[in-house]
Amino acid sequence: MDGDLAMADLPTARGPDFHDVLAGRASAVEAVREDGPVRILPCGRSLSGARACDLGRIEAALAAVEDEYGDVVVDCPAGLNAAVGAPLAAADACVVVTTPAPAALADALRTRELARELDAGLAAVALNRTTGEEPGEPYERAFGGPVVWIPERRAVAVAGGRGLPVVLARPDSDASEAFGRLASRVQSSAR
Repeated sequence: MDGDLAMADLPTARGPDFHDVLAGRASAVEAVREDGPVRILPCGRSLSGARACDLGRIEAALAAVEDEYGDVVVDCPAGLNAAVGAPLAAADACVVVTTPAPAALADALRTRELARELDAGLAAVALNRTTGEEPGEPYERAFGGPVVWIPERRAVAVAGGRGLPVVLARPDSDASEAFGRLASRVQSSAR
């Protein structure tokens, strides 16, 4: 589910989207797209659509999709605003995604604190676009949970450009292996 109401980035198509769901114009289940390798509930990309959203509908939308499909992953925006807080408040657990850049890490730590305040457990931190060694312990201490290092690889960009997860496009890459470790962390936290 693309929960970034202002800057959605999952592929869209014709039909209802998350803006429509949160505006009461469509049900969450009817807005899910099943025509690709991953079922997604895309979000609209218009300012008027974002303005029409009622954040109070997020929890019901998540529950409806979970009832129909099982576990739901929500791509949320970064930051400390209501559009981040509403999905986190409804979440059982979160994965904080960041890069090793100092400004990104500072934002990720603030998001982690918001998740703590809203009682959204931490499944893992995905440290994206890494290029060096993995000094995991300092990061794990700072975030209070496991950190999975995702290496910067061309295979990830190529797969994304084709609309495929890297684990399908290049299952032999070390990035696919890292995403596998991340998925295992998320699955083990859900139990």
